[in-house]
Parts: sequence; C-alpha cells; structure tokens
Amino acid sequence: MASSLGSSLSLSFRAHQQQRRLVLCQACPENASCPDKAFPALKLDSSRRHVLLIAVSACGVLLSFNPAALALLEADDDEELLEKVKEDRKKKIKRRGEINSFKEETASLQAAIYQLSKAGQALDGNDFSAARKILGESPSEGWIADVEKALSKVSSSAEEQGEAKVFSSSLANLQMAVSKQDIDLSKSAFVKSAGALEKWSFLTGFAEQLKGL
Repeated sequence: MASSLGSSLSLSFRAHQQQRRLVLCQACPENASCPDKAFPALKLDSSRRHVLLIAVSACGVLLSFNPAALALLEADDDEELLEKVKEDRKKKIKRRGEINSFKEETASLQAAIYQLSKAGQALDGNDFSAARKILGESPSEGWIADVEKALSKVSSSAEEQGEAKVFSSSLANLQMAVSKQDIDLSKSAFVKSAGALEKWSFLTGFAEQLKGL
C-alpha cells in the first residue's frame, strides 16, 4: 500500500512539473527553446516570487490563527450572543408574569385539554354517544365557549391568532363529524384541533402551565 501510494504521488509530482514547464515555454518568444537557457533571469525572478508568495501566504495563515485576533472575534460574538440571551430572558420573564395573571383563562384551557382527551378516548372506542355528550352541539356553550373566550383574550400575535382560528374551525368540524358518526372525519378533526391547541400553547408560553399536552 505504501509503495503504491508513493508511486502515485511521484507520478503526480512529475506531471505537475511538466505542465509548469510547458506553460513557461509557451510564454517565451518563438525562437527560445527553453526558458532556463534563454531567460536565466526569469528563472531567478520566478523562484524569488515563489518564495515571496509562500511567505505572504504563511503570514496570512498565521494571522488567521492569531490567538489575539481570534479572541477579539470570539469576544464580539460572545457579547452579541449574550445580549440576545438577556433580551430573550427579559421577554420570557415578562411573558411569564402576564401568563400568571391569566388565571381564569388557564383554567379554561386546562379544562379544554381534559375534555378533548375524554372525547379522543370515546372516539377510539367508536362511542359517538359519549363523544357527542362531551363535545356538545354548539361552540357557544360549555367548556368550548370558555376556551374560545380564553384564546381570543390571550392571543396577541398574528401567528397565535391564526392557530386559535385553526383550533376553533377544527373543533366545529369535530362536532359535525361526531353528529354524523363519521369516524374517519372525526379522528382527523380531533387530531387537527388538538395539534392546533398544542401549537398555540407553545407559541403563547402557556405550555409550561398546562398538563396533558
């Protein structure tokens, strides 16, 4: 393996030297057969230039790995990252305080999670009667009305409001599917409504306060 590798490297090196000589000869006048004989100064200058280029390149590499320069760059990155972390933490603390003030809304959301879980269990057993009793027939009564009110009050950003709408429409579809005793449509609507409520909870920060998500 070592002999084969060494042979390949040797062939590659000779090919590189021949290609370099061909380029230099093409750059010479037509009456010059070899750049080394016709232009001895060119060979010397090229060698010096090659050494100079190597030195400059080496300096560039050394500078790029200069501990002091890297430390300054890392310090700038660390400072920027630290400021972002501080800002995010302030926002979380502020939001946590707001969430703690929504005690009634938190209770409504927790009740919704509990009732949805019961409805899901009923659907797993194809018990439409139990599911219909849990879900009711109107979105303007019982626990559904309470959670709709909570979602409306708490949602602030466009994304939060969008997920709240998805939850409401999916829950309405779930009620309709259960009333028709369509098991496939019921399960599909259930999954979509539960997913929307879960995503809304994480977007608003309520996920830490709620159980069963």
